[in-house]
Amino acid sequence: MVEWTDFERATIQNIFSKIDYDVVGPAALTRSDMCLVVYPWTQRYFAKFGNLYNADAISANPNVKAHGKTVLCGLERAVKNLDNIKAEYTELSVLHSEKLQVDPDNFLLLADCLTVVIAAQLGEDFTADVHAAFQKFLAVVVSALRKQYH
Repeated sequence: MVEWTDFERATIQNIFSKIDYDVVGPAALTRSDMCLVVYPWTQRYFAKFGNLYNADAISANPNVKAHGKTVLCGLERAVKNLDNIKAEYTELSVLHSEKLQVDPDNFLLLADCLTVVIAAQLGEDFTADVHAAFQKFLAVVVSALRKQYH
């Protein structure tokens, strides 16, 4: 079980209260310097999303944008269940490991992209202490998503 300080709890909740899910989620997946462009092999999991042939197509793709928002809503579940993230994410872990067969390293890649986008959104408010709390949160989320992998 992860132990959270009061500062970490407040910081994680504060980050998610400040960000616009319609902007941050899609940006983590679609900005020309983010996940699907920088790590093009991740596109194979999104074949049903249509045209992902270049950065402009990815940025304009409504399915990718919608999935980015879905990812943030999933992270919000973790924010609301900080003391039980692994249990909260059991079904998502099974889905990603058994049905979708997503390479678990991709969770780390997306976490890194999300960190860059959030840092840009928060600007000076994204201090070293805030960054550390956010990275701890994402590490716990990634661990929970990897739980069902063998």
